[in-house]
Amino acid sequence: MPFRSGPGGITVRLRVTPRGGADRIEGRGEDADGKPYLKLRVSAVAEKGKANDAVLKLLAKAWRVPRSSLSLLSGETGRIKVVKIEGDAEKLMAHIGASLESP
Repeated sequence: MPFRSGPGGITVRLRVTPRGGADRIEGRGEDADGKPYLKLRVSAVAEKGKANDAVLKLLAKAWRVPRSSLSLLSGETGRIKVVKIEGDAEKLMAHIGASLESP
């Protein structure tokens, strides 16, 4: 599972495709080492933080959490990113898990 509970919220591991034609969450995947991630596409280009900002906006909208509760922990210039979502970890895991299961 690409999500981890931690103090003050959860983290999610992402694989982002910039200039992907649309902003959407595409599902789950795994890298060559078997580490899970959530696949995303954003239409923004990967320059001057535009794609990173688009990722955070997409997640906030999709998961109905305030944009201010999201922060990029790692992967600023790479495709693999780790985002922290601040809040009650148990509630966030249930809410986000349910949103990923629904069509």
